[in-house]
Amino acid sequence: MDKLHLMTVFVAVAEEESFAGGSRRLAMSPPAVTRCIAALESRLGVKLLDRTTRYVRVTEAGERYLDDARRIIAEVDEADDAVVGINATPKGHLTVTAPVLFGRMYVTPLMVDYLNLYPEMDISALYLDRVVNMMEEGVDVGIRIGELPDSTMKALKVGYVRRVLCAAPDYVQRQGLPQSPDQLMQHTIISASSISPSVEWKFKQNSEITTIRIKPRLVVTTNDAAIEAASTGFGITRLMSYQIAPQLANNTLQIILSEYELAPLPVHVIHREGRHKSARVRSFVDLMVEGLRTGLTC
Repeated sequence: MDKLHLMTVFVAVAEEESFAGGSRRLAMSPPAVTRCIAALESRLGVKLLDRTTRYVRVTEAGERYLDDARRIIAEVDEADDAVVGINATPKGHLTVTAPVLFGRMYVTPLMVDYLNLYPEMDISALYLDRVVNMMEEGVDVGIRIGELPDSTMKALKVGYVRRVLCAAPDYVQRQGLPQSPDQLMQHTIISASSISPSVEWKFKQNSEITTIRIKPRLVVTTNDAAIEAASTGFGITRLMSYQIAPQLANNTLQIILSEYELAPLPVHVIHREGRHKSARVRSFVDLMVEGLRTGLTC
């Protein structure tokens, strides 16, 4: 069997953590996928996957081979795109990552637009509130919120979002409006651990950054839960401005202490830049940048 084909099958199974998932991604039958993995392991003389009836995981040798296989496949794709030309119609697969709520609110609609434009493309979306190692996890394009460290990634800024304090109008009416960050000590606080795991909130006061240690009455692990709790009038929480845009629009929540906010955080579209940017990546990044610059408000 063709070695590149075997690599492609292995990458699909490893990333899906399932023979069935890999077969669906590649539109192959499960027995054919199983034969490919067996042939690859036999050719290499090492076990690449541990499989039971419940899961499929890469072995230590498989982890190393997975990284190399992803790189080789990407380079072959780049070479194909370079030969076909810059005006080639995008076809194939992309893996995209973004924060959970940002992905749901902004990225998903743009991905649907992209897939409608290019019927020969398919996308896997990885929505996580953590920084994804794009090279290790085989991600082609990412949306990042916050300052970027120096890297080999190509980054395009598409806008800004704010870190805001918010509460329901009902809560403000009952408990009063805090006039400064120090007064938060006297209020009921809801903390979303993905935003503020240390429960220390920073503010800008008199051109200086001050830190307020918060003692929350409710700690939740998702931003959705913090939004829900705050919307009921239970207390004050801190989130990103885009996350509460629907609640601000319908007056379920209101922003408070905006004069003490830190500087807005930049939003970037990033991708792994090779010698030739593939038609898949180029077309997706172009659509995503245009759509986010148009639709994203601070």
